[in-house]
Amino acid sequence: MTRFRKFGVACLGLIGLMLWLIGCGKNDQPQQARIILTADIRGRLVPCGCFTGQLGGMTRLYTALNEMSQQAGIRVDAGDAISGHQDYEIIQYQHILQAFNQMKFDALNLGAREASIPAATLLRLEQETAAPLISANLINTETGQALLPTHINKSIGQNTVTIVGIVDHESVDMDQLGAGLQLVEPEIALRALLPKLRKQADIIVLLAFAKEARLRELADKFYEADFILGGDVTQPSGHTRRINQSQVFYVANESRTIGQIDFNIQPRENIQRPEISIINAQPRLLYEDIPEAEAITQLAHAYRKRIRNTTLDIDRFDSSTENLIPGVRAVAQYMGSQTCAACHQEESLVWQKTGHAHAWSTLQRQDADADPKCITCHSVGFGKPSGYRREFKHEKLVNVGCESCHGPGSTHVAERSSGQAVTFHFRTLTEADCRSCHYGEFSRPFEWSEFWPEVAHGPQAKQTN
Repeated sequence: MTRFRKFGVACLGLIGLMLWLIGCGKNDQPQQARIILTADIRGRLVPCGCFTGQLGGMTRLYTALNEMSQQAGIRVDAGDAISGHQDYEIIQYQHILQAFNQMKFDALNLGAREASIPAATLLRLEQETAAPLISANLINTETGQALLPTHINKSIGQNTVTIVGIVDHESVDMDQLGAGLQLVEPEIALRALLPKLRKQADIIVLLAFAKEARLRELADKFYEADFILGGDVTQPSGHTRRINQSQVFYVANESRTIGQIDFNIQPRENIQRPEISIINAQPRLLYEDIPEAEAITQLAHAYRKRIRNTTLDIDRFDSSTENLIPGVRAVAQYMGSQTCAACHQEESLVWQKTGHAHAWSTLQRQDADADPKCITCHSVGFGKPSGYRREFKHEKLVNVGCESCHGPGSTHVAERSSGQAVTFHFRTLTEADCRSCHYGEFSRPFEWSEFWPEVAHGPQAKQTN
């Protein structure tokens, strides 16, 4: 071998050694990453707006995420982003998926409420929005295959993160399962899927719409998952909990909280699975002082404009009577508060000084006076025979009137006006009547003893004084 050839070989060897050392040094450095977790959005594009001090809303979520440092990581939702399976709720869900896209979410798991939507509708929404919907155990009955992608891959530095989604059978009302859908128990789906994914992924994140006890069971049964992130819980977890090989964490509360997990990914020599070390994990409340993002507010306006100009199922008279017993007519019809005021003048004066008498204007200010989700508690008898209908607009049966609480009054009026014996009597109101509207984000913390004096009237008011 010539001197020059030996020199060339030595140089190549030295370069190779340097590259190897650089590579080893680079791989030995931990990768810092972050997971953002949401769940139980439940239709809250915007907070209700009926009262001050309300938390949550995707409008605030957008702002909060923009204010965070742009750290490498993933953004995921564990499920129940939709509020229900009515036609207007599905329309709103389309705008919610667009909001997730704007916030660059990497995976959206289907929860129990999404599982109540027909398979064809879910496929249409996925195609129209290009949202990253996933579910490993919701099956299309026509094909016998998973309706949506079972998982999505995402890169964090040099690491491949695989995100899998399931909805637990114990969280789903099987009588409400959407047409064309079959639900496979999570254990069956994951037993077939996770071992295969483990061979390819550096990190596996399992999104599980499941109750807290079931999240622990899944962690005990499947060592493959590095993170098990959930919803369908009553309270968010204050920190991650190590169970088996998984870090378990969950959030809830109708968009009021988001979860943030900061962690290090440390490669381990000759072992495919890196070591995960938690730096910080905590829920974050979306307080009222967080500005609402205009981008998401515009999506809410687009949703409300669309349903204002769309004939919905609830607008059709048949939908108002479908639950009535065949052959049985309603006892009474709604007459309107002005009819009651003709005889009950003192009570009417009390009512006119309350927020109930101006409830409709609250909806108008929020551009929500055509939104069925809001109308029920701001009108008289919406969705019931002879009650408010959207075609009335603001002309009649608006505001929280006498019959909103006492029920339809035509029989009472007829008997009183005829001079005949009165057989119809309104029942006494209870705290439960008020809580049909005054609950959760739709009210300040409700205390009967504090609220009733503000609206007290009639014989019941004299009894409580």
